[in-house]
Amino acid sequence: MSAPQDLHSTEAGQTAPISPEEAQAAAAAGQADAAAAQVNEIESLKAQNAELAEQFLRAKAEVENIRRRSEDEVAKSRKFALEGFAESLLPVLDSLEAGLSIQEATVQQIREGSEATLKQLQSALARNKVIAIAPAAGEKFDPHHHQAISVVPAEQEANTVVAVLQKGYLIAERVLRPALVTVTAPK
Repeated sequence: MSAPQDLHSTEAGQTAPISPEEAQAAAAAGQADAAAAQVNEIESLKAQNAELAEQFLRAKAEVENIRRRSEDEVAKSRKFALEGFAESLLPVLDSLEAGLSIQEATVQQIREGSEATLKQLQSALARNKVIAIAPAAGEKFDPHHHQAISVVPAEQEANTVVAVLQKGYLIAERVLRPALVTVTAPK
């Protein structure tokens, strides 16, 4: 038996038999073209991989730089956090020192100097958002801002402030020290 012969088309549109060598050469050429396409695709993927690896390393380095800068800024903020507050207290210190340097001051002069210095201190605290907690008599007791030192019987409503023993203070809406108060006893 003879092997079936492959056919290929001629210019006249007729098919002519293909020899096994031609078929083998055509298959090898097709495989070579497929291999070349695969090699091109591999090279393209390698280039894309190298580009992505470089982008990753750059992004990683940028994140590390941002982290380092942030840590530096936090360290500087902590180091100089009190700078503005301390600067606002310096005039108060100057006033106290000036008052103490007067040897023959009268009681009236000492009082006036103390009142002026107190106003400077209150102003410095206010500029730095330190606000006094001084509830008025009859105000409702607030355990978040007040600390009850004693409970006394009184004519006003239960659990209200009778007297402030010591002012409290807030700093930026956070309790620095609660106000020490006396409150009314439940009836």
